[in-house]
Amino acid sequence: MSLLVSAAFAALLALPSFSEKIPITLDIVNAFGAPDGFNRSMVTANGTYPGPLITATKGDTLVVTVNNLLDDSSMRLSTSLDFDGLWVNTPDAFNEGSSFVTTCPIAPNASYTYTVPLVDNQTGTFWYHSQLSVQYVDGLRGALIVYDPDDPLKDLYDVDDENTIWQVGDWWHNSTLPMLAGYVATGIVPVSDSGTFNGVGRYNGGPEVPFFVVNVVQGTRYRFRIINTSARNVFTMSIDSHNMTIIETDGTATSPMTVNSIDMLAGQRHSVVVEANQPVANYWINAPYVGGSPARNLNQNATLSRAILRYAGAPEEDPSSPMSLGPADEDLNALVEANLRPLVAAPAPEADINVTLNLVVTAGKAQWNVNNVSYLAPEVPTLLKILDGANSTDDFNVTENTFVFPPNKIVQVIFPPSEDDEEHPFHLHGNNFWLIKSNSSEELNTENPIKRDVAGVGSTGTIMRFSTANPGPWFFHCHIFWHLQAGLATVMASGLDETRKEVHPTQAWNDLCPAYEALPPELQ
Repeated sequence: MSLLVSAAFAALLALPSFSEKIPITLDIVNAFGAPDGFNRSMVTANGTYPGPLITATKGDTLVVTVNNLLDDSSMRLSTSLDFDGLWVNTPDAFNEGSSFVTTCPIAPNASYTYTVPLVDNQTGTFWYHSQLSVQYVDGLRGALIVYDPDDPLKDLYDVDDENTIWQVGDWWHNSTLPMLAGYVATGIVPVSDSGTFNGVGRYNGGPEVPFFVVNVVQGTRYRFRIINTSARNVFTMSIDSHNMTIIETDGTATSPMTVNSIDMLAGQRHSVVVEANQPVANYWINAPYVGGSPARNLNQNATLSRAILRYAGAPEEDPSSPMSLGPADEDLNALVEANLRPLVAAPAPEADINVTLNLVVTAGKAQWNVNNVSYLAPEVPTLLKILDGANSTDDFNVTENTFVFPPNKIVQVIFPPSEDDEEHPFHLHGNNFWLIKSNSSEELNTENPIKRDVAGVGSTGTIMRFSTANPGPWFFHCHIFWHLQAGLATVMASGLDETRKEVHPTQAWNDLCPAYEALPPELQ
């Protein structure tokens, strides 16, 4: 099958629905494509990279049917889908999509329907991707937007539609199975060949694939929703001669903050308002990235990671200005994460429980530890163990690194400063957290901290708090998926009795594990 560049199909899925239930069908297929000019077999949703845009309106329910039609044995043949950033209430925990935490993967030639109510008036910018091993590195990722007809910040922008979504991501020419084997053998995380902007990129010595073009009209204000769909890379976003006003962070409405450069870790999202207030011309959208030494992959040239902001009336050509990495130091007004504030100020609740998580890598090995434990996915999903009677940490394997908390408590997670030179984007599934201390600052903020679901953990230390008022087993892991695969993960399980009372899986969910376990290894 060939990769379909199907803007029309994506737009169809993006049309607003007047139904409370949004039916979506994703055929997970292998398709050949060349996002950066290098042709390879990929794992895709409906044959496209990125996958089809999914949209909904506040209060809707997503009904996503996944048909696993994968047949290329050079990559994983089973699959599982996660809806990154969406809150999942306890009764729906079995549809959360985390392989071996809340579900088993979907076997080849099988189907499963995820029913995900959009709860608590949640709106904002999200995405979906495979949650099986490092499979989304092979292409299974796409945007998911929940619109708010009553957006309190809508007077700041004029346009917010399927054409104002920016998905940046790292891209590899090799498939994941040999890269993962190389990582296990050497402990060296694979370095991407390129970066893509809405599925388009370039690499050193490769063909000059036309840059993605973002069309604007002079005098119009645009809400651009930026999603870092990487499995490793940190992207630095900027637009020549234009400022960006941040109004959303990981689904949280943000007190407007104007900057000209934003660092985005894997899994993070921001909405920014950009006013097309410059002379009619073409301008570079800069999206350079870092993620491992370029010396380990000579294809990599972060300067080639970019797109074009084209004003109506400008010639159809590349900007005349040089390709830069963003604003010069003397002009830099970069986002400092610690300065983000929610639109509606509210204090963080006091912590009832404190947990310290120390992250350590085993030298020379593809092994990461959290409190001296390297996470290893169990054969029986965590949720199934809870439903079968697990009551305490002792009822889980040590390598499941499962923390058990009572319901209706506030847990404070402390990541001490790390000597590791890489910032780890820790992501909480099914919920979000108050960011009490950002890795970007020494400041402690309990008065009006931002709430988000991905935050960096690194050299200065990070502190976050989350509530256990939503019982269930929720994956909490590094969104550098190579590190996750090497053990940099935990499960935050709360209210086990309440989970048993409220979670009633369907027969289709019950059938997933026996079907997957019956597969020979090459089909898993």
